Amino acid sequence: MKKFKERLMTAMPVIVYFIVYMTWFNYIEQNRAAKYTVIHMNIDDKIPFCEYFIIPYLLWFIYVVAVVAYLMFTDKAGYYKNFAFLATGMTIFLLVSTFWPNIQHLRPYMLPRTNIFTHMVKSLYRIDTPTNLWPSIHVYNSIGAYFGVAHNKKLGTNKYIKGSCFVLSILIILSTVFLKQHSMFDVMTAFIMAAVIYVIVYRTELVELKESLRYSVAFNRHFASSPAGKIHRSAQKTEP
Repeated sequence: MKKFKERLMTAMPVIVYFIVYMTWFNYIEQNRAAKYTVIHMNIDDKIPFCEYFIIPYLLWFIYVVAVVAYLMFTDKAGYYKNFAFLATGMTIFLLVSTFWPNIQHLRPYMLPRTNIFTHMVKSLYRIDTPTNLWPSIHVYNSIGAYFGVAHNKKLGTNKYIKGSCFVLSILIILSTVFLKQHSMFDVMTAFIMAAVIYVIVYRTELVELKESLRYSVAFNRHFASSPAGKIHRSAQKTEP
């Protein structure tokens, strides 16, 4: 029971943030803005549509969840860093979508072929509106998941796992433009945002400091309620 509570407390930041994120995102999607800024680059028109990229695009959901879950159960320090990275970028995305609504008109009016993959793309188009796409969270979180793997002592030293995750991340990033889900502008700005937040989260001691303070508070609470803590307080009271 104690172990379950510890794991629940570790998972709580992700659970709480997921609820906040989905509530905020659904509100933005359901309440259409009066005006949208169209995102488009000339290079977008030169990128062909390719339905086969629906596979890595959908694998993104499993990939990110799997990395976060693995770090949560095996590497708490890495987990908190990765969560800080992902949550920061996703929050920036929500703020941009709220105060600068954007849209793209890249999706083909008619899909060029009919097969199981194009049917999957049609389903995606029905579920996911072409609004509020900047910066691309598919791109940003793919980069973040790879950082989580690369900085893990076990996964980061396994060249097969690390290499596979790198390839999957690249395929997911490519899928966003080949499925006409995102403009290259979304992709490029996601890379820039990832680079800036990477320096803050992985190259500074901000997350380590926060974790140290959290463990220090937890230790003090535990010590205060323990027999040793009670003896310590009694000794302090009897001192002249």
